[in-house]
Amino acid sequence: TAAYDPLDPTGNITIKWDIVSWTADGYTAVVTLNNFQLYRHIMNPGWTMGWTWAKKEVIWAMNGAQATEQGDCSKFKGNIPHSCKKTPTVVDLLPGVPYNQQFTNCCKGGVVAAWGQDPSAAVSQFQISVGQAGTSNKTVKVPKNFTLLGPGPGYTCGPAKVVPSTKFLTPDLRRKTQALMTWNVTCTYSQFLARKHPSCCVSLSSFYNDTITPCPSCACGCENKHTCVNNDAKILSMAGIHKPRKDNTSLLQCTHHMCPVRVHWHVKTNYKEYWRVKVSVTNFNYRMNYTLWTLVVQHPNLNNVTQVFSFDYKPLVPYESINDTGMFYGMKFFNDVLMEAGPLGNVQSELLLQKDANTFSLRQGWAFPRKVYFNGDECILPSPDSYPFLPNSGRKSDFLGLWSTLIPGLLLVLLCFG
Repeated sequence: TAAYDPLDPTGNITIKWDIVSWTADGYTAVVTLNNFQLYRHIMNPGWTMGWTWAKKEVIWAMNGAQATEQGDCSKFKGNIPHSCKKTPTVVDLLPGVPYNQQFTNCCKGGVVAAWGQDPSAAVSQFQISVGQAGTSNKTVKVPKNFTLLGPGPGYTCGPAKVVPSTKFLTPDLRRKTQALMTWNVTCTYSQFLARKHPSCCVSLSSFYNDTITPCPSCACGCENKHTCVNNDAKILSMAGIHKPRKDNTSLLQCTHHMCPVRVHWHVKTNYKEYWRVKVSVTNFNYRMNYTLWTLVVQHPNLNNVTQVFSFDYKPLVPYESINDTGMFYGMKFFNDVLMEAGPLGNVQSELLLQKDANTFSLRQGWAFPRKVYFNGDECILPSPDSYPFLPNSGRKSDFLGLWSTLIPGLLLVLLCFG
């Protein structure tokens, strides 16, 4: 239940093992990680996959990935396995490794795009040669207890299930081959498992009200308040301070909300048939560049987006009859990286939306989003009673009442002097 996302109800990461050949004491398999999540990607430092062998298997060799530990291989003479761990941990290779270590869709440092953002980059693969594993469909046992970090916690993986063998097309598209055996593992994400507090918040403003509704105080927890720094702190000029740490500890700018990311929604202009919104995303983490970032917004008028400036946009329609959710992401080589905190640590766009006369309103916060997600995690919105409000309707009625009193007198004066 905690892993169910109503905006991406079928989103998951599927790990598929295809045994492509038998060896003297085991098999060679191609392992494919497919990210079927619409707007949640795996960012740097990438995925980490683990499992428990069902028997006494060892990894003889790998292409496109590597086990982080070799383990105790002292009983082997001559050829030494790549890993003898009962519970191996595997990571993707970094870009630029020698060609004889590479494999299809590998070597991206474990970074995998979201399916809705770029399906061609939403896959990662490696080849593995397993020994002491059995040499037939009846003697091979599937691994257990799969784990996935992407790159931190949050994913829960189900048991491996044997499925119909995968079929492959030859390069000339004239012949089909198929795996000797295939099993799938499905991993789902829960924001509650990923972190104690949210990682982003939302602030609001509008052209019809001078006040700005800020992010809620301590929206992302204030435990790190004693380690935050001001934007003019001397520590920020130290060499290497902006490099990510191995333990992924953040260095946040001191704010009342203490969130790494803030999304600001500003209702900018109200035209006769259209209205315009400005969206800004600000990074308050001095040690993090957000690559392949995604912003998801739910609002009823997203069913009629006329134009989006400076961002790429794609409607998300998990339920075909409802079109109220859209995904925004950076244009490649322009603003697809949200830089670390500082002068360059923000990205901005404007949306032009066509009005529906039956639904459009500036009253009661209708012009503000219902939900906002950044990089797949839901952001904290302000309390509805704090939203920017329209000018007092009572003053408007008093103004009209004053004119209704003055107009007859003015007409009398005009008649008398006419």
